[in-house]
Amino acid sequence: MCGIGAIFAYGRDAPRIDRDALLRIREAMALRGPDGAGSWHSEDDRCGLAHRRLAIIDLTAAAAQPMASADGRYHITYNGEIYNYRALRDELKRDGVAFVTDSDTEVLLALYARDGAAMLDRLRGMYAFAIWDAEKRGMFLARDPLGIKPLYFADDGRTLRIASQVKALLAGSGIDTAPAPAGHVGFFLWGYVPEPHTLYRGIHALGAGAWMWIDSSGPGPQTRHFDLTRVLATAAEEAAEEAAGEPWDLGALGEALADSVAHHLVADVPVGVFLSSGLDSATLVSLAAEIKGTELRTVTLGFDDFRGKEVDEVPLAERIAGQFGTDHRTSWIGRADFDAESDRLMAAMDQPTIDGVNSYFVSKVTAETGLKVAISGLGGDEMFGGYASFREVPLLARVLKPFRFVPGFGRGFRAVSAPVLKHFTSPKYAGLFEYGTSHADAYLLRRGLFMPWELPELLDADLVRDGWRELAPRAELEATVAGIGPVNLRISALETAWYMRNQLLRDSDWAGMAHSLEIRTPLVDAVLLRRLAPMLAAHSPPGKRDMALSPARRLPAEVLNRPKTGFSVPIHEWLGGDTAHHGGWGFRQWARHIHAAQWTS
Repeated sequence: MCGIGAIFAYGRDAPRIDRDALLRIREAMALRGPDGAGSWHSEDDRCGLAHRRLAIIDLTAAAAQPMASADGRYHITYNGEIYNYRALRDELKRDGVAFVTDSDTEVLLALYARDGAAMLDRLRGMYAFAIWDAEKRGMFLARDPLGIKPLYFADDGRTLRIASQVKALLAGSGIDTAPAPAGHVGFFLWGYVPEPHTLYRGIHALGAGAWMWIDSSGPGPQTRHFDLTRVLATAAEEAAEEAAGEPWDLGALGEALADSVAHHLVADVPVGVFLSSGLDSATLVSLAAEIKGTELRTVTLGFDDFRGKEVDEVPLAERIAGQFGTDHRTSWIGRADFDAESDRLMAAMDQPTIDGVNSYFVSKVTAETGLKVAISGLGGDEMFGGYASFREVPLLARVLKPFRFVPGFGRGFRAVSAPVLKHFTSPKYAGLFEYGTSHADAYLLRRGLFMPWELPELLDADLVRDGWRELAPRAELEATVAGIGPVNLRISALETAWYMRNQLLRDSDWAGMAHSLEIRTPLVDAVLLRRLAPMLAAHSPPGKRDMALSPARRLPAEVLNRPKTGFSVPIHEWLGGDTAHHGGWGFRQWARHIHAAQWTS
């Protein structure tokens, strides 16, 4: 895992790149790569690449970046891991390619030289990279299928700047920092800033599963090499054509999961696992222990506020670690730890988010054990229907669907009831008849932080109007489920493309990198998703319990039979326990505080 940066003066009248600005971009990401730093500039100073290195595969200096191809035509700066790089390397060697490192970076260069953009269909991993082609005088940008690794860019019409973090681009200067309406409105709507937006008009995210080419003509369109909606819709169509009987079995499910875990253990440094008492992390520990044995290291985060309570993850997590013989560590944190780290946490947060506190602290305690890589169970709920939204959203849409056909009823009910209901219960109830009548709208109602009609109380009315129009959330949510028949896959698409991609994965990235820790997600894997999608499209798809039953080594009965509680963080206690210090904030007040802190910083 690393931090990457680049500046490309593509316009004919663009000034040569500012080398100092490129260094500022790089050094703003020092925590992403404490093991090394490098930069490269073209002879005419029209292109520059920068890199901060966290050495995971091929720890030698030969694998440092930016890296050049043997003939000097290509240069790359790359963030991520390619888990199937060894197989690709063997294939390229059979084609006559000679390698001088054991790195996945060199494999990327050789594969691009042979296949161009088609290389992306061959990669299994998480990645964001920029490749400079000296012959074509252009730059190729790409991002992994599900958006695990971030890539931001700023284009002023003459010069393109890219980085792994929004704040790194800001450190390099030359950015239009006017407020982006969609970014600000999106944050208060969701509790995160939805891609491709940021808080700044001049900065955007390269889309998940997309690539882009830039040359003297300027940036070309973003081209998708992976489309989540299409993958799930196609799987549903194929499942519908299957003969009678279920197109999945527990053995095939277990094989697919074990294959993903094995790939995610590829590293030249030890790999640990975040262990809670939940089915996701417990399943991953079971599968990883089959491969690593007693060498496997696990870490559990405990909260002083939860000791001895039902939500305490520690006792059962330690039971799991004991059963599989892992080298386990439990670390406890409390209110004092939160207060001591709050400034650093806020500084590390690359874009405002109401979540991420748990990711920050579990990354911190894991890094303190000496680990540089940890596996997370993120993605299991989205794939196997673990969230309440898989029940609540379809129920809302089914019960309230008739009201879609009563003109003006939903909007009228909301207008009358909202001023009253907000004093007694959740403001969301005012929007039931307006936003609860389709899966997409009901998802907005279920996951929304502030409701659309509340936004003018938080932001300038003109900014809200422009931001809502640019976001077009209802249309975008409908597009996410377009063509997907099975209800569970529709909710899976929504949770994966919105909540997981924009909040959980992004929080894992900035929180892990704040402690120079690489977080890997075997359940967020495009190859695994393609293998499991037909099973998930079945009439009776596998659920979380099926996932947990699939490993050869059985989990403890108390884990298998434990009701889902979700991973809790005592944020309310930390923010509200001392009203003199914290003002008795809840999450909506916390969102206001975060927005103000991130925007003014």
